[in-house]
Amino acid sequence: MIRHRTEIRVRYADTDQMKMVYYGKYFEYFEQARSELLRSIGLPYSEIEKSGIFLPVIEAYAKYRRSARYDDLIAVVSTVDEMPVARIRITYKIFDERDEEPLVEGYTVHSFLNAETGRPTRAPAQFLQILQDASR
Repeated sequence: MIRHRTEIRVRYADTDQMKMVYYGKYFEYFEQARSELLRSIGLPYSEIEKSGIFLPVIEAYAKYRRSARYDDLIAVVSTVDEMPVARIRITYKIFDERDEEPLVEGYTVHSFLNAETGRPTRAPAQFLQILQDASR
């Protein structure tokens, strides 16, 4: 299992008229946390794409429990629980700095695509090796 924590300060632009985070922004927070998780283990998106692989989102889910508000400091804990084959699933829990219960929980599923052909492919061996090493 690979886990990473990303802290984000809620910007005014992320909120609606009630000063609560607009629901769609949580998927942007997921994306930021996913990028940081991959970067932390030596797989920044730019390197993945240079290797000829794209990772489009093919499924996304979020369960909203409570809303974050303007200027809150939130933490997004992103996790990879299992080794991918042709898809990778990353789960997320978003916490307010003052609370142990998650505000939002969710996941994204990404397909490995060959950048040249646009067709699904298996996870590259190098990608799997880096994931394996990071999970030790």
